[in-house]
Amino acid sequence: QVQLVESGGGLVQAGGSLRLSCASSGRTFSSFTMAWFRQAPGKEREFVAAIRGSDGSTSYADSVKGRFTVSRDNAKITVYLQMNSLKAEDAAVYYCAARISRYSTTYPSTYDYWGQGTQVTVSS
Repeated sequence: QVQLVESGGGLVQAGGSLRLSCASSGRTFSSFTMAWFRQAPGKEREFVAAIRGSDGSTSYADSVKGRFTVSRDNAKITVYLQMNSLKAEDAAVYYCAARISRYSTTYPSTYDYWGQGTQVTVSS
């Protein structure tokens, strides 16, 4: 069983930055594809970014490209999401997810493990 624990959410002004962290308990973390999703009130959960375990390649939603950066530290079994130039529309609960595959997808149903989420609030 893999446990994922997010941290780093909070309140930030528009234009500001936050870094989210997701710590994993899994020994095989380095082989997982890790992703970040977010869900705003009344909306469906949406893909934000992913990073493959096999080669560290990354992918992003168009809405965050150039502003967000996903990275991972396999030694610390942690994945990060650096969020810069935050906008009001970035406010949501952010979830970390793990997929037992070398390939990433943008579909939440294809991920095997989830964290409990961390709230990001952006004030304008």
